[in-house]
Amino acid sequence: MPIFVSAEEGVLHLQTHSTSYIMKVLPSGHLAHIYWGRRLRGAEVARRLRLVDRAFSPNPVPVTPGLSLDTLPQEYPAYGNSDFREPAIQVQAADGSTITDLRYAGHRIVPGKPKLEGLPATYVEDKAEAETLEVDLFDDLIGLRVTLLYTVFPQYDVVTRSARLTNEGTSPCTILRALSMSVDFPAADFDFLQLSGAWARERTPLRRPLTLGTVSVESRRGASSHQHNPFVALMAKDAGEEHGDVYAVNLVYSGNFRAFCEVDQFATARLAIGINPFDFAWRLEPGECFQTPEAVMVYSAQGLGHLSRTYHRLYRERLARGKHRDAERPILINNWEATYFDFNEEKILALAQTASRLGIELFVLDDGWFGKRNDDRSSLGDWFVNRDKLPGGLARLADAIHGMGMKFGLWVEPEMVSPDSELYRQHPDWCLHVPGRGRSEGRNQLVLDFSRPDVCDAVLEMISNVLRSARIDYVKWDMNRHMTEVGSALLPPERQRETAHRYMLGLYRVLEEMTARFPDVLFESCSGGGGRFDPGMLYYMPQTWTSDNTDAISRLTIQYGTSLAYPAVSMGAHVSAVPNHQVHRITPIHTRGLVAMAGNFGYELNLNALSDEELAAIRDQVAWYKSIRRIVQFGDLYRLTSPLVPGGAAAAPLPGEGGPWAWLYVTPKKDQAVVTLVQVLNTPNPPLRVLKLRGLDPSAAYWVKVFDRDEVEVYQGDELMYAGLPVPPLWGDFQAVQWHLRRV
Repeated sequence: MPIFVSAEEGVLHLQTHSTSYIMKVLPSGHLAHIYWGRRLRGAEVARRLRLVDRAFSPNPVPVTPGLSLDTLPQEYPAYGNSDFREPAIQVQAADGSTITDLRYAGHRIVPGKPKLEGLPATYVEDKAEAETLEVDLFDDLIGLRVTLLYTVFPQYDVVTRSARLTNEGTSPCTILRALSMSVDFPAADFDFLQLSGAWARERTPLRRPLTLGTVSVESRRGASSHQHNPFVALMAKDAGEEHGDVYAVNLVYSGNFRAFCEVDQFATARLAIGINPFDFAWRLEPGECFQTPEAVMVYSAQGLGHLSRTYHRLYRERLARGKHRDAERPILINNWEATYFDFNEEKILALAQTASRLGIELFVLDDGWFGKRNDDRSSLGDWFVNRDKLPGGLARLADAIHGMGMKFGLWVEPEMVSPDSELYRQHPDWCLHVPGRGRSEGRNQLVLDFSRPDVCDAVLEMISNVLRSARIDYVKWDMNRHMTEVGSALLPPERQRETAHRYMLGLYRVLEEMTARFPDVLFESCSGGGGRFDPGMLYYMPQTWTSDNTDAISRLTIQYGTSLAYPAVSMGAHVSAVPNHQVHRITPIHTRGLVAMAGNFGYELNLNALSDEELAAIRDQVAWYKSIRRIVQFGDLYRLTSPLVPGGAAAAPLPGEGGPWAWLYVTPKKDQAVVTLVQVLNTPNPPLRVLKLRGLDPSAAYWVKVFDRDEVEVYQGDELMYAGLPVPPLWGDFQAVQWHLRRV
């Protein structure tokens, strides 16, 4: 079994296939963190815990020589009782004090993995897949029980953590902070890895050394955000793509979060992640519980590559759900960059006709089909068809597109409302707002108050009516502004700081019901591109629009950073027109296609404005991707080159002359692979390149074909991995080549 308990020594040992996680209950009742890393046969390492008196580090009551919470490595540190480091929990009692003293009160081992009430989380299909340890900590004075939940997925090499707070006292208390996990490391000689950026340049990796003090990333925007992703990692100084220790955490949550690592005076490091305590409070009445989101913890002794493949497999198989989880995703065309708001039924059908002839499988109608939506200044919330544009409604359009042999998809933005809309005029109090304060607008819209059950129910019915009105196979669920004036008309004053989290709980309830009502619909999440690319959304929608930036060269960095935690099958990646609409760069359609084939492939351009040569290229790309898509979408990723260096950010989108980007997807059986190489800037008189592959069967022979070329060669697996694959000359900037490998 993956969980071992020694009652005599007070040791709790969690084991995956290659990882150990060890805790120890001290005689004082404090729960100490002992070890997280390579799998150990036993838990003798717990004997190494040393209690040492330190100046200005008090001993908690009852006084135990050498025991100070300021120096003790802890599992779930609390505030106010001799630990001066940043806590995982802070609770205000009825008397106004904010001291919490948590002591061990028991544990349980549960087969499988219980659901987290109201929250997305990883899951099991069979109880034998995992085991869950529930550890109770208790504060006798205020009657607060904190249950730490640890689920061990032995074969996935993953441990998940969360906490449940229960008020067993007689008075209400207020949660000021309740993080999902905290780990104290005995040393701090790590680099901190984060995924940060902005709209149109999401998830750029940044690697920097830890030093005394705190490094943190967070969102206070009401969404996980473009600016910072809820994924961080500690990397050994020598760690790289395929070697070295890496410890990562990823929060299954789509709202405000904070992740930090604090290095203290004794050069120990505390890593933690959870709901952002900023502007957060939760009133907990007697008998009530509060559940924190889940944190997914992965340790790799083999660098970032193994870490990523571990996350990818878990998220593909035990986070995403529904009939589309294991299904190949369709090649789509989205009309947004082709028409923006300027379309009618005739224009859409003409675009669909061309797409159908090229072999594209799904047509997606984007913004502008509803209300009086001719620009972004009106009509969000008015979810009825604009008959001036679509006189036959969605049903006639959908039927016509199905008649062309394609599926039909639709864009919606249900969490928003335009001040110029029938919905807002009828219900001006349905948006987030504070009485007497102005209502800030972003993209000419306000945020609906999803902390209100009545608003959630109304939106659920409006969007359900749309999906029932026509043959809709796909929905792109967008969210194009962040929260301001965060207040709710229904919550009392003492609960106003619950609004942002209650919003997320309301959104998750809507998504749970929506996906249950329409199980055949493929949902894709979007937030101005990748502003909510997080595990919480992937639980309901198995793919996300990676970025509004469709430039192929920009996408190299964006897709690289995204791939550190999230699988290819979750990433929407499209070919758009040139000059690119975001950066005005001109790249060959061949390169645009190969870069987009790193995820769920599609197009966003006006097919009817292209040349015959470009249409022929698209026809070839569509046919080629259909032959390789299962390898890409469900294969194991090996990043063959890395822009990530110790002490700095990833290379800029134009990293300089030479320096190609390359990656490989290989099937679990190692019988097929897809290899892509992109040259950004050319260099004169370049060296002859070879690309050393990974993940293949070294004892097999592989048939190798280059996309767009007729030649086929046969190489041995060990030859490809150790001597390398010859790279043909690439003339000019922004050139790319892709190979398909098949075991002979």
